[in-house]
Amino acid sequence: MIKAENLRKKYSTVLAVDDVSLEVHRGRIFGLIGPNGAGKTTIIRMLLNIISPDEGKITFDGAPFSQRIQDRIGYLPEERGIYKKNKLLDTILYFASLRGVQSGAAKKAALEWLRRFDLEKYTKRKVEELSKGNQQKVQFIISILHNPDYIVLDEPFSGLDPVNQIVLKEILQDLKQQGKAIIFSTHQMDSAEKLCDEICLINRGKIVLEGSLKEVKQKFGKDAVHVEYVGDGAFISDLPNVKTATVYENYAELQLKNDVSSRDLLPAISSKVEIRKFEFIEPSLNSIFLDVVGVPHEIEQPVPAVIFAAEPKSVASDNRVRKAMFTLVIAAVVMMVLGVVALKKGDASWNLPLLFFAATLFSLFKYMRVRKLVSQELQHAGEDVPNAQ
Repeated sequence: MIKAENLRKKYSTVLAVDDVSLEVHRGRIFGLIGPNGAGKTTIIRMLLNIISPDEGKITFDGAPFSQRIQDRIGYLPEERGIYKKNKLLDTILYFASLRGVQSGAAKKAALEWLRRFDLEKYTKRKVEELSKGNQQKVQFIISILHNPDYIVLDEPFSGLDPVNQIVLKEILQDLKQQGKAIIFSTHQMDSAEKLCDEICLINRGKIVLEGSLKEVKQKFGKDAVHVEYVGDGAFISDLPNVKTATVYENYAELQLKNDVSSRDLLPAISSKVEIRKFEFIEPSLNSIFLDVVGVPHEIEQPVPAVIFAAEPKSVASDNRVRKAMFTLVIAAVVMMVLGVVALKKGDASWNLPLLFFAATLFSLFKYMRVRKLVSQELQHAGEDVPNAQ
């Protein structure tokens, strides 16, 4: 089981994740859903120890994150992360070797997965020659080839056609039956509804809805109507008896106001369009999402610029970067001074200058590493907080 307790992460003055707790059990698919900028990616990166939470605790079957735990995790990021110039099979085998999978076993498993995804004919092709969807399939194979216990998938259906979406859904069900703990992060509500056992809806860094899919639907199941029609149904969302409406080309999902019956609603709709079907139903996850979070223009409101103007943030201005730069400069200056002294004396030992030369190289390595870390943190803040960049 993956367990996170009271996670909190702040970037500069922006609170990206605020007191989030969740549990992902073995043999279950856990849906982490929410609008863009909600904090989903930050949560995933904290779970994977890519970034550290400011507060909170994360355990895997009761144990804190460690190298042993890391080797038991399979992670499919939303971004492409494979070497495009390398051949397909070589790329998969390379990543398998990083996970400690023996070459013979890795090749056998890789070929089996490639056959399942109809990619066997591309084994000697360069990754960059594959379509976006096929590259996504390759990344998925890499994430599970080492048979992980915990699987974290960030938008796994990105780029996949309907046929391969079905294949992937079948594979996820197989992994679930094998007792894997699976986190499925997505904004595709229909996929989450078909796959997930539990969901957690994040908005503006907070949990606004969680529980089993059945419990969530029961909570929002009152006065939900599905109506199919012929004609222009744009007017439906403006009807006085309708609380919220998700209107499509030839059907709509409605949430009615309290104590509204079909007798109140049917005449208003049938007077303008031809009704093919009318029924009270469980609301879809998509309609629940919109009901809780709001329509897109509501969730994409810019955060006032004053929030970010109060503390301009850049890599160079970060205290950690400044400190690493100061150490590097001091080491370099001392090394040069000792080198000059050694040259002037001629017979002086070079041991001390060489020692500071090594210290300078180490300081340079540390400086570059700190810069990279700070740059990634700022980038993550921009991804997870609307208009933070």
